[in-house]
Amino acid sequence: MELLALVLSYLFGSFPAGLLFSRLYSLDIRTVGSGNIGATNVQRALGWGPGLIVLFFDTFKGGLVILAARYLFHLEPAVVSACGLAAVLGHNFSIFLKFKGGKGVATSLGTTLFLSPEVGLFGMLLGLTVMFLTRFVSAGSILGAVASTLYAFFSGQPLYFQITCVILTTLMIWSHRDNIKRLQAGVENRIGVKVPRG
Repeated sequence: MELLALVLSYLFGSFPAGLLFSRLYSLDIRTVGSGNIGATNVQRALGWGPGLIVLFFDTFKGGLVILAARYLFHLEPAVVSACGLAAVLGHNFSIFLKFKGGKGVATSLGTTLFLSPEVGLFGMLLGLTVMFLTRFVSAGSILGAVASTLYAFFSGQPLYFQITCVILTTLMIWSHRDNIKRLQAGVENRIGVKVPRG
């Protein structure tokens, strides 16, 4: 049962909402901007409406996986947490996209929120504050993830959840490695920048 839940979590996380939604606009989101299938690139190419829809879906991919593991499969908390991690891995390394995908920000947020609302909200609020002050989505995402992990440790969350937070944050930093280089070089795009659709 645990293995089945993990596999289904990965497959559900692999569902490329950004790519499929962009095709409604006769666009392959992988061919514009950063080439990423996530909400930020969708917003820059198609506008706030499509971007927010993709953000909502990608966030609740993580949340729905947690709910299913907890209440449908009745799994132990540590396995529930692992299912959330599997959903993020699916989003980042989708089996439907030759193991490529997004950066896992929204799906990680959904996973964290549904595992521990206080930790998820803390990281989200700090991340949004950084985005508001700097207008860098990447900086807010990374610092929000780091803040969530630190909060999980200092608030005495269960060890399995602390480990999950560390893995999610490590994945996020790794997936943003190019953004970090652009931030250091002063050429990272800010919120509101549009990208040509080709």
